[in-house]
Amino acid sequence: MSGETISADEMDRGKGTATPTKYVKLNVGGSLFYTTLGTLTKRADSMLRAMFSGRMEVLTDTEGWVLIDRSGKHFGSILDYLRDGKVPLPDGKAELKEFLTETKFYCLQELANEVEEALKKKGEDVEPQCQVPLVTSQKEERTIILKSEKPVIKLVCNRYNNKYSYTSQSDENILKNLELFDKLCLRFNGRILFIKDVIATDEICCWMFYGNGKKVTEVCCTSIVYATERKHTKVEFPEARIYEDTLNILLFEGRGDALDHELLRATKTVSKRPDRGDDSDDNSGSRRHRALANDI
Repeated sequence: MSGETISADEMDRGKGTATPTKYVKLNVGGSLFYTTLGTLTKRADSMLRAMFSGRMEVLTDTEGWVLIDRSGKHFGSILDYLRDGKVPLPDGKAELKEFLTETKFYCLQELANEVEEALKKKGEDVEPQCQVPLVTSQKEERTIILKSEKPVIKLVCNRYNNKYSYTSQSDENILKNLELFDKLCLRFNGRILFIKDVIATDEICCWMFYGNGKKVTEVCCTSIVYATERKHTKVEFPEARIYEDTLNILLFEGRGDALDHELLRATKTVSKRPDRGDDSDDNSGSRRHRALANDI
């Protein structure tokens, strides 16, 4: 094999007992391979058999390397399959898709079928990267928090726990709190356990932060305000406060059961929480941040 191409006539002249053992030098997308004509022509109806059985011309360079304009990443596996009739498949889903493309290009249908089956199994076995437990009872919530080796952030969000009408921005702020919860879940996945409570009857929108199974602090986003001599429920979006407490709760990461009371005190803020049903506290302000020293 020399010059620019190997013609069908040259392939025909090479037929005979020596042809299957004749070595071919292959340049596949810049990756170099040595193999025999017997390997390349082993599978009927494959692209490589058509290329090297004399049915079509193949390009070569001046040094005799046969040029194949494909990626060489999986070509070694293609050759192993031609030699042995089987080959270990890639582990990753992305690499399986790449390998499937190559098997189809070289018209290796049986191998392509195996890869497609492996891809189907991968699709079934995909594990979600971020899971958020949805608690259904206080007992379940307590069990999850106590068993968690990570700090825990719980969001209570139940729009229907309201006996008054909402202020104009409240619905939008509820959505903003939910969106921030989702973003924090993705950002700190693996470091913080996030749980969501949608059945609580005593809160509308409230963030709670736990370290070593103990509640450290919480941010209540709800308050009662007066408008046109009527009570209204106001939901706020204290983004900076939530971010701050999220970073603080990371201090409990990896501390196990060694409860550090100094650390607990350092990350708590003490403030009085008004009762939404008490008229004397209706003008208490729109944001309340509670610390729970008696819970620790």
